[in-house]
Amino acid sequence: MNVIPAVDILDGKVVTLVGGKPGTEKVSLHNPHEVALEWESKGARMIHVVDLNAAMGRGDNFEAIKSIISRVDIPIQIGGGIRTIEAAELLLNLGASRVVVGTRAVTDPEWLEELSLSNHNKIVLALDLRDGKIQVHGWRESSERGVKDILERTADLPLAGVLHTNINVEGKAAGIDLTEIKQFKEMCPHPVIASGGITTLEDLTQLKALGIDSAIVGLALYAGTIKAEDVWKVKA
Repeated sequence: MNVIPAVDILDGKVVTLVGGKPGTEKVSLHNPHEVALEWESKGARMIHVVDLNAAMGRGDNFEAIKSIISRVDIPIQIGGGIRTIEAAELLLNLGASRVVVGTRAVTDPEWLEELSLSNHNKIVLALDLRDGKIQVHGWRESSERGVKDILERTADLPLAGVLHTNINVEGKAAGIDLTEIKQFKEMCPHPVIASGGITTLEDLTQLKALGIDSAIVGLALYAGTIKAEDVWKVKA
């Protein structure tokens, strides 16, 4: 299982938020590209970058993201506010290995189909769940579409994976909801990328046992409850 450090950017800083709510930062670091380079130096095989401003409709961190792409050699997966094909392909053309799409993909399935068919295995569908309901527009609104419906409709698309984020446990350092992720894994026809609540190596071990493809870890890596040397081979 690939453990991917999260680099979430808000107002030009790397942050970790509880439940995605601004003002709940437990970590706030300047220079996002330096943070990304540090994870690369510690052995990460991929980095997950999120533009929180773009996701919330409050500007963007495009220059910071360009800086990360230009300086980091390992694959970069980028999400947050990507709601046009042009925006997605701009990031791919800049060097991103994958783009993560949520709101537009959920509300406009034809758009997701067009995007994924023209960018095979480079698109990740993000399904962010709170109390079992899909959240859109920076986790501020609930979608009327159900998880099962979306997964069935996307079964034949050439997606790189589906990112499942459990907002109920996101950023709380209290562990994963194993029951929910197991149910999601059983429904999902694509590789599952797990996110939300991952706090200890035991959480990662349980996800691996379920057959989860990748796990995105934020606060636990920054706070040290999961240590880089325990999950990656540190480069000499």
